[in-house]
Order: sequence, then C-alpha cells, then structure tokens
Amino acid sequence: MLNILLPVIFAIGIILIALEEKIKINKAAIAIGMSILMWSLVLIDVENVFQRIVENGAQNLSAEVKEILSRDGSRIYEARDNIIEIIMMDKLGEVATTLFFVMSVMVIIELIDTNGGFSGITRRIITRNKRKLLWIVSILSFFIASILDNIAAAIVIIALLRKLIENKDDRLIFACVTIIAANAGGSWSPLGDVTTIMLWSSGNVTALHQIASLFIPASVTLVVAVLIAQRYLQKGESFPEIEQENKVINKRHDLYGQLTLFLGILSLALVPVFTELTGLPPYMGVLGGLSVLWIFTDIALSKIRGTAKTKLSVVNMFSKIDMPTIMFFYGILMSVAAIDVAGILAMMGESINTVIAEPLWISFIVGLCSSFLDNVALVAATMGMYPLADIDTIGAAANFATNSDFWTFLAYCGVTGGSILIIGSATGVTVMGMENVKFSYYLKKFSLIALVAYVAGSLTFLLQNIVL
Repeated sequence: MLNILLPVIFAIGIILIALEEKIKINKAAIAIGMSILMWSLVLIDVENVFQRIVENGAQNLSAEVKEILSRDGSRIYEARDNIIEIIMMDKLGEVATTLFFVMSVMVIIELIDTNGGFSGITRRIITRNKRKLLWIVSILSFFIASILDNIAAAIVIIALLRKLIENKDDRLIFACVTIIAANAGGSWSPLGDVTTIMLWSSGNVTALHQIASLFIPASVTLVVAVLIAQRYLQKGESFPEIEQENKVINKRHDLYGQLTLFLGILSLALVPVFTELTGLPPYMGVLGGLSVLWIFTDIALSKIRGTAKTKLSVVNMFSKIDMPTIMFFYGILMSVAAIDVAGILAMMGESINTVIAEPLWISFIVGLCSSFLDNVALVAATMGMYPLADIDTIGAAANFATNSDFWTFLAYCGVTGGSILIIGSATGVTVMGMENVKFSYYLKKFSLIALVAYVAGSLTFLLQNIVL
C-alpha cells in the first residue's frame, strides 16, 4: 500500500507547490504537511516497513540503525513508537545536518553582505551588459561551487545578485542559471556536493581522477546552459548603473568589510579540510567558521555603541534568516526520507537494475531520477546495490572498481541531473526559497535548458572516454 500512497502523495504535494501562486498557499506549509502525512502512513504500516528493513536493509540508514533493527526486530514490532527513536530520529539527524549547514552559511553570507564585504566584488564587476554579466555570474558559480560546495556557492551568488540587479524578473533568470552552474561546478570536484564527497570518501573515485574526467563535461554543461538561457536577455541590453549608496565609501569600513569577506570565504573553503582532519561532518566545520567570525566581529565592534553595533552584529544576522526557506527545505527532505525508509528508492534501484544491464545507462537514469528525488538518497542506494569491486577485478565486476566509468559518471549525473527540476537538488531548493522562484516558472523556462545541458555533458563524457 505504501508503495502506491507515498509516491502519489509526493506527486500531489509537488503539484500543489507548483501551483503556489494559484492556490495562494505557501510552499513551506505544503511541504511540511506532506512530510507529516507521509510519515504518519509509515507509522501506520510500521510492521511491514520494519520487515522490509530487517530483511533487505534501507540503503540510506546508518549502519548502527540497521544493526539495531536486525538485532531487536521482534521487540520493535511490539512497540510502534520505537520508530520515532530509531528510524525517524536517524533521518531527522541527517536532515538537521543539512539545515544547520544552510543556516550557518546564510548567517555568514548575511554578515559579509551587511558589513560591506561584497561591495569590493561588485565594484570590480564593471560590465552592465546583461549577457556578459550572466556569463560572469555563471562562471563564478561554477568555480566557487567546486571550492565551497554548490549550496554555499548558490547562497554567495544570490547575495551578489541582490547587489548587482535590482529588477526582480531579471534576477530570477540569473538565479535559475546559478542553480545549473553551481550544480555543474559541484559535479567535477570531490568537495562540490554531498554525493561527490560520499563517492570520494568511500573510495569509489579519487580526487584527481574525478577532476580530470569531469571538468570538461561539466564545463560543456555550463556553456550549453548559458548559451541557451541568454536568449531571455536582449542582446546589447544593459542594467542601469549601481547607485552610489550601494558602494562602501568609508575606507575603514571598507577594510573591515573586506576582512570579513576574507574570513567568511576562508572559513567556508576550509570546511573540507576540517572534515578530513577531524572526521566531523561538514556542518560542524561551517559552525566552527561561524564561531570564529562571531568572535572576530564582537571584538571588532566592541568599541562601537548604539544601533550601528546592533545592525552589524552576528546576533542581528540570525533575525534575517529566511525561515520559510528552511522549513520548506525540511519538508522536502523529510518527505524524501519517508520514501527511502519505506524501501521505495531501493525498489526503484532494483527495477532499474533488472531492466538495464549497461552500467553507464544506470548512472544516466539515476541522474534523471535525481531531478525529483534527493540525489543523496539515490546515490547512497546505488552504492548499496553495487558494492565497490577490487581494482584488479576482471570481467563484469570491473565496472564497479575504483575510478571506473560507472562511479565517475554517477558523480556527474547525480549532481547535474538535480538541476532538471528546481526541487531536484539542495541548491535548487535553497535558491527557490531565497528568491521565491516558483516551481512552475523554473519548469517552464529552465527545466528543458537543464535537461539539454545534462545530455550535452553526458555525451561529452562518453565521447571523451572514446577519444582518450
């Protein structure tokens, strides 16, 4: 029953989110309600859910949870409420790490912006030509995503766009292209997305191999998307000059702003290093960077009194966080988690595996599925279905050895495929909330662009392998 009900509820929820403007109900409210309804159904059918997990395992549950469920399965059947303690809290923990990551990055970027840190960058972007600016912003998104990660890159770029473009309609075009560019940039770097970090840390791909193999396909994805998207901007048309009031004039304030920018970007760029050295998850690294910035600003502002200090303080930045975006994020991720716990993702993977024998086609289809399902859960399910083979393995199993085309292509497809629908990636969901991009707007104007760019990058990867 869950196999039918949960996908139907999810589909209805996505349709209602797409019709937000028509029905006048905020998408966050729909996403939260959808997640609660789906988890309620999981609880109602708890015995069958547990039976599936005990027999087959859920691909995206922690090893500890699987072990507890296998050991204490019979006891759990007698106490339905244990699903909250064991499975739901496990999933909530995963979602919370993403939410803390996004909130912390938002605070850091808001702090940089409020203190004039981005003014130095906007002053250096002298072109006001719309098409040229689209290329500049897209390339920035592409490379920043490879260093910070695609979510952080999108938040940074949206902050810059608000400085550069006042017209909401024009900014929406740039914001949507940013999603595609940031995801493309995140695909070729082992640090660019949660899924690439998973594949890298698990030994499925090595860093140098991923960069060398995917930089060109990801670049083609970027170029194709921007070439098509620029048709929404009139050739030769320019934005009005940035007003003087948006520029930092006070030299002392300018220096403080640039120092805040340096520390903020450095704290984000060092998150992967922090994660590698300590073994702690990325959100802890971002929180650590926020802590450093908080201490720095409190010391720097210690001699300032009155409203100026309050306005520039980190405490004030928390009040500027877009909570509807965070709640929308929560609703979508917890809805996908319910689908995963019910075993639907694993069943999808097994169905794909039964119908399609060619590994690269499996990667391609996983990318298409990531346009409407969480790519982290999909890639985790794929990794569970195809155990990593020894590098010296011969025969069919060699397709799943370290740095095989299957894993490398999966890194590309799992990230860039999420751009096809705006809800298909954490980057898209973040931008959707920050700029209030309507699902229907993106679907109508950018989904086909993202799909064409995705296919172009995929063909480039295949052609590259034939030539090289």
